[in-house]
Amino acid sequence: MTSPLTWQKSSFSGSDGEIQCVEVAHVDGLILLRESDAPDTVVTTDRDKLRAFLLGVKAGEFDHLV
Repeated sequence: MTSPLTWQKSSFSGSDGEIQCVEVAHVDGLILLRESDAPDTVVTTDRDKLRAFLLGVKAGEFDHLV
């Protein structure tokens, strides 16, 4: 990976540094995801797979997990 990483979190995570959240970054055509409390563990995916997942979330397919 050659581009610098800029991690972004949801505004729903709040501004308190104690709040744990999922962060995303985009670099070299890939989407990276990590948990703020475990920043060394990064999951990599692509736009199409992330889009499919987000559509499933918006459709309520994962509501039973929360």
